Amino acid sequence: MFVFALVGLWVNAAAIAGGPAKSKVADKSLSVDTKASKVVWVGKKVTGEHTGVVPISSGTLILDKDKLKGGNFVLDTKSLTVTDLTDNDSNGKLTGHLKSNDFFAVEKFPQSKLDITSVTAKGANVYDVTGKLTIKGITNDITFPVTVKADGKTVAATAKLTVDRTKYDIKFRSTNFFENLGDKAISNDFILDVNLVANK
Repeated sequence: MFVFALVGLWVNAAAIAGGPAKSKVADKSLSVDTKASKVVWVGKKVTGEHTGVVPISSGTLILDKDKLKGGNFVLDTKSLTVTDLTDNDSNGKLTGHLKSNDFFAVEKFPQSKLDITSVTAKGANVYDVTGKLTIKGITNDITFPVTVKADGKTVAATAKLTVDRTKYDIKFRSTNFFENLGDKAISNDFILDVNLVANK
């Protein structure tokens, strides 16, 4: 009888408290598949644009039941490439210039990175994300939309970041700092088209 009384007390207490406490499932951290993932850069100027790829060194996506909670990625800036120029000489010159101190100074700053600091759900699979973007050792806050799609095996996060290069001490041919550039001017903004894939 004593045992049954204890069970009864436990049942009544659980009912009053709203039932037995449920253990919180920890967020899941997934490693980014660097081979399946890709970051494409787009830089514009008065007379056109150039495109290329920045390899991903590492990254994580943090999820709670396929809902984005956080994450980060590191870019191998030293290995960036140009993809729109097929002439080897022209391609080599632009690639070398982008790696120089006029742009990303890759010998001193071989990596860039983004760390997500907050995530706000906006709808089905869509989020507003704020993070800290570091380029050339300089860190600034940046906000951008992210779409996350998950299936049984993988999670894919896609985003398009518009980056003001002048905030990272990249001033070459910027109208913010130089006058009378004419058609030599280069846009202050460049685009990072991010596609991260992680395996569950």
